[in-house]
Amino acid sequence: MISYIRGNLAAMERDKVIVDVHGVGYGVFMPERSMGLLPQMGSEVKLHTYLNVREDAMQLFGFLTRDDLVVFKLLIGVSGIGPKGGLGILSQLSADDLRFAVLSGDVKAISATPGIGKKTAEKLIIELKDKLDLDDMLHPADEGIPAAGAGADPGATSVQSEAVQALVALGYGSTESLKAVKKVKLEDATVEEVLKAALKNF
Repeated sequence: MISYIRGNLAAMERDKVIVDVHGVGYGVFMPERSMGLLPQMGSEVKLHTYLNVREDAMQLFGFLTRDDLVVFKLLIGVSGIGPKGGLGILSQLSADDLRFAVLSGDVKAISATPGIGKKTAEKLIIELKDKLDLDDMLHPADEGIPAAGAGADPGATSVQSEAVQALVALGYGSTESLKAVKKVKLEDATVEEVLKAALKNF
């Protein structure tokens, strides 16, 4: 199992990159939106990877964050969605946007992905609704912040979650709402206080 690859970005193709690791070029498939965030050619990159083994091929799928990799593994665990399908979804939606889409039952957002029809989107929502949590977006493992239940203050996390949901209900984008709430540093704050402070971050 290859958990991650660290090397120099040697080339970029339509749906994958080549990472030079001590003279060996690894072809790694990536979501399009992640490829747009890569540094310039020759720079060092670290990709969290998933190795897909088939009878006729071995494919590496790479992600800039461990959170993206975790969500990708959940996606390919859904019947009818393979690695390429999971990659397509994460090219269309960020991990956070996907969580919002699943938790809010937004079939339209998920089915906007090429190759993912309405029935598959509905199945994905049903199967992942209990596996994806809004709190994971507030305290992602990549940031080294303990998740709820592992040392974080459950009360604070709940307040943040409610504030994010309130902003989305007001019409703000899910990702923008999340970022605005994460910038708020108020201890023992109420949902209203967090909401007011977050609104100033837009």
